[in-house]
Amino acid sequence: METSSVSNKAVFAFYLALCLVIHLVHSTVTYDRKAILINGQRRILFSGSIHYPRSTPDMWEDLIQKAKQGGIDVIETYVFWNVHEPSSPGNYNFEGRYDLVRFMKIIQKAGLYAHLRIGPYVCAEWNFGGFPVWLKYVPGISFRTDNEPFKRAMQGFTEKIVGMMKSEGLFESQGGPIILSQIENEYGAQSKLLGEAGRNYVNWAAKMAIEMGTGVPWVMCKEEDAPDPLINTCNGFYCDKFTPNRPYKPTIWTEAWSGWFTEFGGPIHQRPVQDLAFAVARFIIRGGSFVNYYMYHGGTNFGRTAGGPFVTTSYDYDAPLDEYGLIRQPKYGHLKELHKAIKMCERALVSTDPIVTSLGASQQAHVYSTESGDCAAFLSNYDSKSSVRIMFNNMHYTLPPWSVSILPDCRNVVFNTAKVGVQTSQMQMLPTSTHMFSWESFDEDPSSLDDSGSTITALALLDQLNVTRESSHYLWYMTSIDIGSSESFLHGGELPTLIVRSTGHAVHVFINGQLSGFEYGTREYRRITYTGKVNLRAGINKIALLSVAIGLPNVGEHYESWSTGILGPVSLHGHGLDKGNWDLSWQKWTYQVGLKGEAMNLASPNGFSAGQWMQSAIVVQRNQPLTWHKTFFDAPEGDEPLALDMAGMGKGQIWINGQSIGRYWTKYANGNCSFCNYAGSFKPPKCQFGCGEPTQRWYHVPRSWLKPSQNLLVIFEELGGDPSRISLVKRSVSSVCADMSEVHPNIKNWHIESFGKSEEFHPPKVHLHCNPGQTISNIKFASFGTPLGTCGNYEQGSCHSPSSYAILEKKCIGKPRCTVTVTNSNFGQDPCPKVMKRLSVEAVCSPTATNWRG
Repeated sequence: METSSVSNKAVFAFYLALCLVIHLVHSTVTYDRKAILINGQRRILFSGSIHYPRSTPDMWEDLIQKAKQGGIDVIETYVFWNVHEPSSPGNYNFEGRYDLVRFMKIIQKAGLYAHLRIGPYVCAEWNFGGFPVWLKYVPGISFRTDNEPFKRAMQGFTEKIVGMMKSEGLFESQGGPIILSQIENEYGAQSKLLGEAGRNYVNWAAKMAIEMGTGVPWVMCKEEDAPDPLINTCNGFYCDKFTPNRPYKPTIWTEAWSGWFTEFGGPIHQRPVQDLAFAVARFIIRGGSFVNYYMYHGGTNFGRTAGGPFVTTSYDYDAPLDEYGLIRQPKYGHLKELHKAIKMCERALVSTDPIVTSLGASQQAHVYSTESGDCAAFLSNYDSKSSVRIMFNNMHYTLPPWSVSILPDCRNVVFNTAKVGVQTSQMQMLPTSTHMFSWESFDEDPSSLDDSGSTITALALLDQLNVTRESSHYLWYMTSIDIGSSESFLHGGELPTLIVRSTGHAVHVFINGQLSGFEYGTREYRRITYTGKVNLRAGINKIALLSVAIGLPNVGEHYESWSTGILGPVSLHGHGLDKGNWDLSWQKWTYQVGLKGEAMNLASPNGFSAGQWMQSAIVVQRNQPLTWHKTFFDAPEGDEPLALDMAGMGKGQIWINGQSIGRYWTKYANGNCSFCNYAGSFKPPKCQFGCGEPTQRWYHVPRSWLKPSQNLLVIFEELGGDPSRISLVKRSVSSVCADMSEVHPNIKNWHIESFGKSEEFHPPKVHLHCNPGQTISNIKFASFGTPLGTCGNYEQGSCHSPSSYAILEKKCIGKPRCTVTVTNSNFGQDPCPKVMKRLSVEAVCSPTATNWRG
């Protein structure tokens, strides 16, 4: 028995060692010229950017699962230094929305990989580019160059993050999800400007990263001189012409821009999914093997996280998952079908190089053919205006303009980038109830500024950030002038003009406690000038200038040295001034950081006592600027995403139960919204929407921030506005459309080998699905035949099956989702033999009876 026990122990030890070896083998990530290799297997990988601070923890699992269902293999995120080490070195925060470990573990639980872009510079339209403001004040520091103070701080934070990931076993080399890491971010242009210092810095950053021993490859995006073994990668709208800097590195696209960000006063930018799919297909057929969508879910710039400046609180980015986490169709579904089609070709793509054949002036065939019999073809038409009929493999194919057709067996087209066959969703914002908010207000009262006792003085105009250290958006600049009674403007002459030049983003001008005017800049013009007549009186006059930051800069050469605030000159001009023009820049100025309401913590449930508030109607009648408004409300029933409709307000900030939703500003969008066509190279000005409307009207209210009742809503309004017009709304699908062609008979029963399995090709189906809590209440349009138009504007064509409505109503009415096969047999008699038909449907989604109470 003892001998047997020893033998069993030996066998157990052997198998334990064998399992360890197998685990180590299955945990390797390497690369060659064709692809990233995971466990020795080359992979075509699709990735999606989801930034953990731009959503809430209760949203993460749903977002990641939707990404997985959309054909995403990898979740990519930046690591945001300024949220993790916000106030001082070593004072870390990894709680709530900043719980990076929890985010990584949810990715792992979903069975997906992760790409951790540590940076720690992120750009990302994020405040200060992701750097904490205290970093600016480290003695002798210079950002992102061969500077010892900066390198020490950067290495310290990078080691902190890598150490956390290692301690939790989160690198793939440890059996975790992280297969790639990034150091630095889009450094190429700055590297060239800095010359040797930039080059030294790049080499140092690469060496520092490699020495951390993560066991996974590191990348540098937009850095063509990335030293070995780091992989240089591409960011942009198109990357099909990109090649890595060494022939043994894979071709990686770290940011395939799915849309574009929005700035207050600008239009909404949308990138047609046909063009995005075309760009991805072009990249893949020219040797690309890793594509990351930036963004896959953009989310929300909560609090003061938006940088730029002037970037909106919404970071929707026209991503496949919208700001609220809902699926955006057809972008989500069309990309999902693209991923499926490319995965069918994966074995051929990673095993060989293509044979490229010209099919016309702007048409090509890329054919990947292996000795084992795999064959995948991609037929491209780069003409942005015309469809082309071509001959390939003794068969005719019609290629729409600006498109790629994918043929996993080199014969049958399973996907074309320009033909969208998935559901299109139309969204709406619905009121949650007829209940009106009951508001109370608190007036900032600029005339009482000197009462705070928390001021500083200087005989100069000071930089705003140097004074506030980003503890507040706001800094008061205050001075006084003595006007003699003999001044001619006091006796009917022309009023003097106050000129204020500022590098702040907005400025409010108060004379003797009364608002005199307001001026703001744009992202393109950081310097602003306020010019306005001022009504002064004889004796002492108080001038109070409120400088407002609308997000710190996030990009530019040594942007840490850029000035912020009112740096002058500040001067009085006028023919009626006895002293002539009067430069006020160098007289005594008094400074007060922030607002009285901030000091009293009015946004918090534990804030100032109710006795100091007044009924809001009194304030609204005066259209009072710099006013706080508060109300309480109950959480609406249901699980639809929520938002505040701020159309009746001006500019300011929003808090729910003490948590900051972010900045609001109902500034109207200026742009050219007259043209958008998927074909042809995309740039943000090409497809603009929302001109003449507020750039952002709705502001996301996370449900996880709400209690069942007595939720505190606080608004700080800078300009005036009418809080009685604020309402809480639900975001939901109003109608869904689908348009799918039938399949030609010769490909109904073909088989494709994919991942070692034989998959039968099934007839196409129309899938319609509403949001959770909704059902299909009406079929607004249905036609199997040759329907015309697009979603919302369908019309019957010359061929139409009379049973179309009845079939769809039977299959779909009263259901949250339904599926209809697109075949003649499903619609009875063929309405037009020998004609290729399709099914077009528009269905109305309505709340179910139990969810209608809102």
